[in-house]
Amino acid sequence: MRKESKSIKKHVKQHYAEVAQRAQAPASCSCSSSCCGSVSKAEYAEAIGYIKEQIVTLPDGAIAASAGCGNPTALAELQDGETVLDLGSGGGIDVFLAAKRVGPHGRVIGVDMTPDMIELAEKGAKEMGLENVEFRLGDIEELPVENQSVDVIISNCVINLAPDKDKVFREAYRVLKPGGRLMVSDIVTDGELPKAVRDNPDAWAGCVAGALDERDYLAKIHDAGFQDVETVSKKRFVEQVYSAEVKAFKPI
Repeated sequence: MRKESKSIKKHVKQHYAEVAQRAQAPASCSCSSSCCGSVSKAEYAEAIGYIKEQIVTLPDGAIAASAGCGNPTALAELQDGETVLDLGSGGGIDVFLAAKRVGPHGRVIGVDMTPDMIELAEKGAKEMGLENVEFRLGDIEELPVENQSVDVIISNCVINLAPDKDKVFREAYRVLKPGGRLMVSDIVTDGELPKAVRDNPDAWAGCVAGALDERDYLAKIHDAGFQDVETVSKKRFVEQVYSAEVKAFKPI
């Protein structure tokens, strides 16, 4: 791993460890200002696509740690009995929602590189009494998941944080079963961002500096072997930066 990539990962990991720690304090906003501004945690979750009926069923810690940019479980068309993998599961919000959709015969695995987030998510799963979820400490560039073992991969505003996105999509392809599908919410750009932004560690942790041009993002998914790669929806995040819902399929 290049020194630059190690530095980015270290900074991102520290940032989200602090997010997880602050999530234990209900009165504080745990999101970075670039992700949620001054709105409350519940308002932020609703603004990015979750509905109130979902939010009220979730542990406070999961909502407090949410720093996503969409609701991938709403578009993934999850079915009873499926195995789902969440890349960068954070406090567990999407894992918990997916667990309800796949039911007791299904399974949801969350992978996150931050021990504090794993601890927070496991606490939330216990609070909800969920027995069909599992959280694994690991890097989404080197997934601790078996080959061809999951039906669906979801991710929420996390892949932009990875320095090597080609590895992320290759790993996603590896662990998906033939015919499996990828549904991610992420940050993309319209054109290249200024070098000053790209080199800013805080902008990386804030979900901006690591974002790719939308065309490059889709191309990397396609190059990993996926088919029918497309942007389902997109909305402006800040100037030149968008949140997008992207889906793709692994050939049978």
